[in-house]
Amino acid sequence: MSVMIIHIVVSLLIALGFLAAFIWAIKTNQYDDDYSPSVRMLFDDEKSDN
Repeated sequence: MSVMIIHIVVSLLIALGFLAAFIWAIKTNQYDDDYSPSVRMLFDDEKSDN
């Protein structure tokens, strides 16, 4: 029975770690620009004068 309690505690710690990482990512604006990277390859490059 004590092994189950250890597993529950460890899984909760891991889940809290992922939650903390997600909250950190949101607070540091990691999810601000989700449009331009997907369409960047569709834009033409500027032509060089070579």
